Amino acid sequence: MRVATFNLLHGRSLSDGAVDPARLAEAVRAIDADVLALQEVDRGQPRSGGHDLTQVTAEAMGAVWHRFEPTVLGTPGESWRPCGPGEDDGGPAYGIALVSRLPVLRFGLVPLPAAPIRSPIVLPGPKPRVVLLEDEPRMAIVAVVEHDGVRVTIASTHLSFVPGWNVRQLRLIQRELADWPRPVVLAGDLNLPGALPATVTGWRRAVKAPTYPSTNPRVQLDHILVGHGRVDARGGVLPLAVSDHCAAYADLFG
Repeated sequence: MRVATFNLLHGRSLSDGAVDPARLAEAVRAIDADVLALQEVDRGQPRSGGHDLTQVTAEAMGAVWHRFEPTVLGTPGESWRPCGPGEDDGGPAYGIALVSRLPVLRFGLVPLPAAPIRSPIVLPGPKPRVVLLEDEPRMAIVAVVEHDGVRVTIASTHLSFVPGWNVRQLRLIQRELADWPRPVVLAGDLNLPGALPATVTGWRRAVKAPTYPSTNPRVQLDHILVGHGRVDARGGVLPLAVSDHCAAYADLFG
């Protein structure tokens, strides 16, 4: 079973700045995941042509189940408001998703509160600049899938960029997953470098390679962690024509 995570950058390509659903679908097919965690996912946003990027991904995968969970309603960076479970109004939104080619037996949500402070962020470009950004609420989508008669719990998330607060969110997810069927796999952009997520959780890293920026990866922000169960995992990363992140994947055996 292949589990993967991909921060979409709302489907944008760095080469020309375009959001092309066909290009995104091609990238998704190249990942060839049975279960795919997505971050920075748009639905109905003008900047991404009004497309439902979760639906585009699901169709490209041949998925039998998909779930988009908005964390922001409106336009990120402009006019937006937080969105919690059950607050989706069906309009333009931004958040995370989980897409599966395998049957999903159960799913749930783990709300993760936003950091109460603004944090300095470096915006890349020809002249990088530092801005103070307000954090947005975060979420984890959890699903139990079945593969060859074995049940596996998989969670998708995108943690805060605020140092320390993302560690707190990670520990909260770990506590919430303690009672779910084992093994447990956490996939997502954790905004934490290298071995730190594994050190915090005590879980195993299925991927040990830099994922960001995709043009010249220097740091691993995108992770697949395996905990609570005996399972072997071999992983890697894929630079693709979409996003400023590489996709990370892990083939699970057990």
